[in-house]
Amino acid sequence: MHEVIICEKPKSAEKIAQALSSNVKKMKYGRKVNYWEINEKDKRITIISAVGHLYSLTPKNQKEKVYFDLKWVPSYETQKNLNYVKDYVYAIKKLGKGADKYIHACDYDIEGTLIGFNALKYACGENSIDITSRMKFSTLTKKDLIDAYNNQIELDINQVNGGIARHIVDFYFGVNISKALTTAVRKAKYRYLQLSAGRVQTPTLAILVGREKEIQKFVPEPYWLIKALLENKYEKNKEEDIIADHVEGKIFDPERAEKIFESCQGADSTVDKVKLSETIRKPPIPFNLGGLQSEAHTVFGFSPKKTQTIAQNLYTEGYTSYPRTSSQKLPESLEFKKIFKQLSANEVFKKHIDSLPQKTKPNEGKKIDAAHPAIHPTGIIPKKLDSDSAKIYELIVYRFISVFAENSKLETLRVDLSVDKEKFFFKRKRVSYMGWLSHYPFRKIEEDFFPAFKKGDNIKVNEILSEEKETKPPARYNEASLIKELEKRELGTKATRADIIAKLYDRKYISGKKIEVNQLGMNIISNLQEYCKNLTSEELTRDLEKKLEGIMADKITKDKVIEDAKKEVLTILDDIDKNNLKIGEGLYNAYQESRIVGKCTCGGNLVVRFSPKTKSSFVGCSNYPDCNVIYSLPKGAEVLKSKCEKCGLPNISFGRGKSRKRACLDSKCGVDHSKINEVEVVGQCPDCGNNLLKRHGRYGEFVGCSGFPKCKFTSSLEDLEDKLNKKED
Repeated sequence: MHEVIICEKPKSAEKIAQALSSNVKKMKYGRKVNYWEINEKDKRITIISAVGHLYSLTPKNQKEKVYFDLKWVPSYETQKNLNYVKDYVYAIKKLGKGADKYIHACDYDIEGTLIGFNALKYACGENSIDITSRMKFSTLTKKDLIDAYNNQIELDINQVNGGIARHIVDFYFGVNISKALTTAVRKAKYRYLQLSAGRVQTPTLAILVGREKEIQKFVPEPYWLIKALLENKYEKNKEEDIIADHVEGKIFDPERAEKIFESCQGADSTVDKVKLSETIRKPPIPFNLGGLQSEAHTVFGFSPKKTQTIAQNLYTEGYTSYPRTSSQKLPESLEFKKIFKQLSANEVFKKHIDSLPQKTKPNEGKKIDAAHPAIHPTGIIPKKLDSDSAKIYELIVYRFISVFAENSKLETLRVDLSVDKEKFFFKRKRVSYMGWLSHYPFRKIEEDFFPAFKKGDNIKVNEILSEEKETKPPARYNEASLIKELEKRELGTKATRADIIAKLYDRKYISGKKIEVNQLGMNIISNLQEYCKNLTSEELTRDLEKKLEGIMADKITKDKVIEDAKKEVLTILDDIDKNNLKIGEGLYNAYQESRIVGKCTCGGNLVVRFSPKTKSSFVGCSNYPDCNVIYSLPKGAEVLKSKCEKCGLPNISFGRGKSRKRACLDSKCGVDHSKINEVEVVGQCPDCGNNLLKRHGRYGEFVGCSGFPKCKFTSSLEDLEDKLNKKED
């Protein structure tokens, strides 16, 4: 009896092999591919892995104008950089062919299911599917893997068909429409320009463009804030006034603001009411992928893509559960007490676990996932992790501990006052009972001091202020808030949203942590919305997503969904064809505008260009050959919006990670490049007026005042704009 177990990645195969037997042999196929053998009395088990998708879609006939007739081929045939896949395909063909039984042990989601199915069908032979069963597990712990092996289930063909349909539909939209747009540019300008569009990518870009237009159209409106600076007899720091705000908040009528200001001059205040209230704060809910990505972005500044990659690696190593889950539930079958016992081997975790209440029921969210529970630690403690992985691991562990903890309590003091006949108030907050907050070190703890005011007290007013402000435009999305927006609008999936955003960055349609759409991205959407609205339609994308999910629920067939997608693509292609020249010219002009980075001394534009000979980018003048000004760019350099203080040319950013540097575009201008990016000035401190500097700390990049330690103003990069606005307000 020969059993073959197909896994998604080598690390998973090793974990499964070690879980199933202590008498396992590590073998080699060729020089690069590891596999494992278990020999028992009447059974031989071969455990071998893929390396992600071994097979990709490609047109059967490359000469066709539109690609609808597709076939699966080894991925190294479609992408040259995947040549290493060849060894794994050959290994599975050689070691897996002719077995008596096959076990599909790839990750239990739509992508993992398709990876294993294609490996079996095309490498082991189509007949292998008939004798295949499925291992379903959410962690790579020995217990879960043995349980999955002993309780195998049938291969879910609906899940397979959902994966096949998703890849075909995405190919129809992505490849055919990108090809049509690229062709439109070529016909209009006789130039080759590679453009990218997609079923979810393009509506996502349209959301960002919509926000960009709101910001550009925004007209600030003046308003006034009236504040009373009260004498401080009670605060720890008596040098600081107590600031009370007028109850009307933002006052848009200048005459009303002036009237309040004048009437309060010279008057003292009387305390009308003192109210002390208590609010219960329930523990946080367990992480699903979106929740983990959002929290890691807020706490550490990690991109959703980076968080997803780290979480996947932690799962593969056996430290945490499967990350691509929508669930906010932790079923009792996870054996919480056992996980806590294992985590208690770490003294720091043990202190938190020992102080938890006796209850074992976690605080849960509403979202469920039939395939996997919420993200949680397995109990296996890593011996060594790099700093970023350690941050995500600790975030998951402390979140898991805190969901079992008690409620925290927040006290709020509100004091209402009268100054002349005008009403003012101020609020203070403090945590009165820590509860779960003592187990989750990633939340701000309110520690305001409560002055001992009582009704009827007379408080001296040191000064009345009237501050003129302007309304602010809508905030830009960051990666975390955009993922939340896509989730709310039901665009993309938990596993694909981070990749979609990363692709928009790679294509240079967007830039910045506070996402800004460049001219190319703006014009792509503008052109498409004018000439082929269906491609930017959220409704179309959402409808297709529901149909794809319907395949897995056996509510609609794979062929029906593919046929409907084909019709939609043909409609979009027809719109592009009718407006070929207009779309081509618009996209090409947008591309050209997006490459302009500054002005040349001759009056021309400085444009980023690419040299096919040297295979590198450079900046040259648009008036070439009349003007031959050229500046070289280091590999991977990005041209910034900031200008060199000495020569006025744009600055560039180059290098990797924390060693990334900023320099002037002109390397001969005399600026000491080695010192430019040790600190980057990002604004002025709202507390003391000194420079705000970008720095690196324990949890990644943050902004701090150059006047530290006298001034302790700090902020995450993402929250900086909001903090500055609040300071103004």
